[in-house]
Amino acid sequence: MSMHADHDMGHTVAGWAGTAIATAGSTQMAVAFAAGSTTGLVLGGAVVAFAALTSWLLHLAGWGKATGPRPVAQQSWRVRDTAARRGHPDCLGCRLAGRSPAAAPVVVPAVEVAPALAEQPS
Repeated sequence: MSMHADHDMGHTVAGWAGTAIATAGSTQMAVAFAAGSTTGLVLGGAVVAFAALTSWLLHLAGWGKATGPRPVAQQSWRVRDTAARRGHPDCLGCRLAGRSPAAAPVVVPAVEVAPALAEQPS
């Protein structure tokens, strides 16, 4: 049994790939900072931005999962998430890609406006 019980804490292909690429970019930036290289800092920053983009695209391809409880059979990081095409509820990445799951329509009751009361003399 895992330490987190039935919660999957983001151990996915998208998460691991993004972390590995971001670590490489951060290392590049640290070395460039120590060497005083502005070009190296910019390139390292570009690698970190690429890490974010890679994680997002892998998430949309089904290799990243929304946080929360899920069946034990779907907790392995090697299992692809089939719900990614429809979008995950409360997921910023899915909303940015236009994949918000259909929310229940909001029903607003009609409000009748009462006629204004006649002004009374004071």
